[in-house]
Amino acid sequence: MTAYLNGQFLPIEEAKISPLDRGFLFGDGAYEVIPVYSRRPFRIDEHLRRLQLTLDGIRLPNPHALEEWRRLVERIIADNEFDDQSVYIQVTRGADSKRDQAFPSGVAPTTFIFTAPLVTPSAAQREMGIAVVSALDNRWLRCDLKTVSLLANVLLRQQAIDAGCVETIMLRDGYLTEGAASNIFVVKNGVLLAPPKDHRMLSGITYDVVLELAARHGMAHEVREISEAELRSADELWMTSSTKEVLPITVLDGKPVGNGKPGPAARQMYAWYCSFRDDVMRKSDV
Repeated sequence: MTAYLNGQFLPIEEAKISPLDRGFLFGDGAYEVIPVYSRRPFRIDEHLRRLQLTLDGIRLPNPHALEEWRRLVERIIADNEFDDQSVYIQVTRGADSKRDQAFPSGVAPTTFIFTAPLVTPSAAQREMGIAVVSALDNRWLRCDLKTVSLLANVLLRQQAIDAGCVETIMLRDGYLTEGAASNIFVVKNGVLLAPPKDHRMLSGITYDVVLELAARHGMAHEVREISEAELRSADELWMTSSTKEVLPITVLDGKPVGNGKPGPAARQMYAWYCSFRDDVMRKSDV
């Protein structure tokens, strides 16, 4: 498997960084994950714009211009064997000669890219839906930044795995924020509800696509704060992400969501999403 590290394309097992890299010592860095279908990256510009927003938020200069990033991603895709891929990009503040929390001067950032097969939900998961748990959102207050400091998310996601579930839905001050590795949507009385974009959640690329599709097709929707009571009385719940796409949630904390089966709104949105995704991929061939 070919990876990219600081200007070199090389076998991933040969990619090495300093133990003094600030990503390793402090989690001082940003990342992105870009889905690839039939060797074509999906919404690459939107992913790279979000990377730029995170880099700006942590005051880390972007090591590459947009076109350079595109070329690097295209090369990684071409050099690896999978048709459908999940491309991971990480930029850290680099390796200093000492461990000090203050930003170092004159240190080049570390840029790393690798890819893996894109694993999307199984047909059974789409047919039956998935089970999730809920937990207190105990993360920091800049969840809008896609940083590599993910220990809180790791612990929250592991809570779901330990319970035999797929995801953990987080609540802060009595309101829905997001999943440990996803965005969460609620359907109640025929209306699609989405938490607002603010510092408490990461605005997902798929989150944006879902709201665009709802507006395009006339699905009633609102972007606003969603209470815990609304979450627990939802007719439908969905999780969305670049790898999960649009996936219905049918069990929350051991209790059925709605009638315990994927609902009609989820099926309709997933059909719209697939059509939109395939159309984007066809246009990228032109």
